Amino acid sequence: MSDTHKIKLYGSKRCHKTKFYQSLLEQKKIDYQFLDVEENKNSAEELRALYENGKLNFPTLTVLGKRLRNPSVKELTKWIEKLK
Repeated sequence: MSDTHKIKLYGSKRCHKTKFYQSLLEQKKIDYQFLDVEENKNSAEELRALYENGKLNFPTLTVLGKRLRNPSVKELTKWIEKLK
């Protein structure tokens, strides 16, 4: 996947919340980039850089540069609408 995706999902394949967001984005036919922070060191470092505490706070989504930590469906949908 390329860096041109407007939505990035930082998470883990084993995380049920990450799977929830993947399913939601796929149902809405939204193109996104999945970054597994447990299997990819670079993805983990990219996520750590988003937070002052440097922790792996996942799942985290970025939409148009806005960081969303465990957003509600309503909040995520609001940001997805801004892509249109």
